[in-house]
Amino acid sequence: MERIPVAVHAEDPLSLAGVVSQLRPRAELTIVELGGSEQPRVAVVVADVVDEPTLHRLRVLQRAGCRSVLVVTRVDDSGLAAAVEAGISGLIRRSGATADRLAAALCAADRGEATVPPDLLGRLLDQVGRIQRQVLVPRGLAFNGMASREVDVLRLVAEGYDTAEIAEKLAYSERTVKNVLHDVTTRLQLRNRSHAVAYAVREGLI
Repeated sequence: MERIPVAVHAEDPLSLAGVVSQLRPRAELTIVELGGSEQPRVAVVVADVVDEPTLHRLRVLQRAGCRSVLVVTRVDDSGLAAAVEAGISGLIRRSGATADRLAAALCAADRGEATVPPDLLGRLLDQVGRIQRQVLVPRGLAFNGMASREVDVLRLVAEGYDTAEIAEKLAYSERTVKNVLHDVTTRLQLRNRSHAVAYAVREGLI
């Protein structure tokens, strides 16, 4: 069985030593150093609260392509949302962070799966629904980052229609169609309309 390289980060040496001692005997894991010769695929980040230093550490790991599992003493709704935005693959409360539970969360993260306590998952889903109702829907946006008219335009581009034909079909001006395509490519950092169509197909939008 391939062992998953795991790094551990904690602000205090006692927490660091405790987590490492719990994980080192696990046959499915191997402990590696952050910044060492072997790149970790998953990291444990231990913190009391979700503060800015913790979020910074999570973002650094995310940019490095390393999934993270956050072990935290206390977390409120805003901290939960911030941690998710910073790319966590799992969250465990410190009071419930047994060796088995932590190892299971690390293996799940390595498979691209998430681990969140049921009560926190409910709170997170409530936040998602609130954001959709209060922020996205009034602006005509969905969670995929595209408005319905942007999806409509890209669908017609994918079907081979030019700007004038798309404008006629959707009862837009040609300038509006061009603006829609420009907005999509700029906001999502896409190269051109073909790249935008490829993105929409990949994301299952069209």
